[in-house]
Amino acid sequence: MIEAPIKQAQRRRKPPLSLRVAPYLFLLPNMAIFALFTIWPAINGFNISLYSSSNGRTFRWEGTGNYQQILGDGEFWGIVINTVVYAVTFVLLSIVIGIMLAVLVDQQRRGRSFFRAAFFIPVLISPVVVGLVWNWMLERKNGLLNTFLGTFGVPEIPWLIDNTLALIAVIVVGAWMQVGFYMLILLAGLQSIDPTLYEAAGIDGASRWSQFRNITLPLLQPSVLVVVVLSTIHGFQAFDYIYTLTGGGPVGATTLIVQYIYENGFVSPIRYGDAAAGSVLLFCAIFAITIGNYVIGRKREAV
Repeated sequence: MIEAPIKQAQRRRKPPLSLRVAPYLFLLPNMAIFALFTIWPAINGFNISLYSSSNGRTFRWEGTGNYQQILGDGEFWGIVINTVVYAVTFVLLSIVIGIMLAVLVDQQRRGRSFFRAAFFIPVLISPVVVGLVWNWMLERKNGLLNTFLGTFGVPEIPWLIDNTLALIAVIVVGAWMQVGFYMLILLAGLQSIDPTLYEAAGIDGASRWSQFRNITLPLLQPSVLVVVVLSTIHGFQAFDYIYTLTGGGPVGATTLIVQYIYENGFVSPIRYGDAAAGSVLLFCAIFAITIGNYVIGRKREAV
């Protein structure tokens, strides 16, 4: 007898249709733009991956032929290895350096805003400009770094000519450019930790390292998960600054998957089908890794 009036009251308090629809109407323009410039090109890219074309006007059905061709190409697998090495190292550097910088900035009582802005500035610089500036700094003959080291008697180092050094250089530059952004995410996570936990641990005689290992790292896991996902996506999509820094050289040592897609789609001889197939494979890899990171992260949070 009591449930019926309650249900009737709930029905009366139900907002009118116009109020329930209004939020979706505000989202509609943004979703329409997203669908037009992101979802539709992605769907169309998958469709193009099933055809071959050299001019973008005439297409010939290939089915899975494009996928078989690039997966059977030894050069493609070399580029995949470069991309994996770059992405894994970039993610590790982003996490380690990001946490270190976040802890250092969080401990500053004065000038915290200055250091926060200073570390974030590289994120705001155009990646093309970053590549050009670092190319000048790492140049073998007249580069700023080699000139500086030469004053101490250090011989010229072929930063961008040696295969291993070139790959290390693009990884370091990528981390330098993006770590400020990840530092802010981790800093926000640090500042959300209850300070009374550290006070209680200090009273119990816990050292700084013990507090960091048993309090900071476990409670920082959600922020670390966000950094892992974002840095993984960025690592697999890196292209612009690398293209202006090394051009993918020497001898393809710094060529990553996005440059492979770009060169197939825009550099003669043009192969739109191969470029689209590479894009689909890249999407599948990033999607699988992102979902895997999310699932693993959620399981750790639940433990």
